[in-house]
Amino acid sequence: MSDVTQILAAIEQGDANAADKLLPLVYEELRKLAAHRMANEAAGQTLQATALVHEAWMRLVGKENPKFATRAHFFAAAAEAMRRILINKARRYRALRHGGGHQRVDFEPAELASPSNDDQLLAVNEALDRLTALNKPEAELVKLRYFVGMTLDEAAEVLGISARTADNYWAHARAWLFHELKGQGH
Repeated sequence: MSDVTQILAAIEQGDANAADKLLPLVYEELRKLAAHRMANEAAGQTLQATALVHEAWMRLVGKENPKFATRAHFFAAAAEAMRRILINKARRYRALRHGGGHQRVDFEPAELASPSNDDQLLAVNEALDRLTALNKPEAELVKLRYFVGMTLDEAAEVLGISARTADNYWAHARAWLFHELKGQGH
């Protein structure tokens, strides 16, 4: 049993100091995953990888007695937390961009900014929710790859599946998502 798995078991049993022991073991890996994900965000991004890791960490272990069966379960939960943080941020930004209580200001058409990646991120999230209802393992793989930036091999390890199975899931999920997003005009 790995150190991470042992510490996760201690957290589940209510050991108040266990979370402090877990962070140094997983921080660099979470930071690397967050940095990879943030590299794909739009220019001018205000959320930094460190802030994303810290917010995800607080969501994961900030509540009483979080339950993580394994290291893979923990990283899957971290991927989901990062995904939700990025989606919520994109929704807040889009709401501001479409009014958000601000007054209208006239400007020249040349001043229009190009569409942001927030719209694409929200479209992917909505399609991913539909994929989850149809095929949860494929959706989990997409979350780890798209929202956390894991390689196919890393995601396969976290999910406890073979690299070949992960490759098959990825091929099908990509085709399915492409079809879904194309139908929405994204």
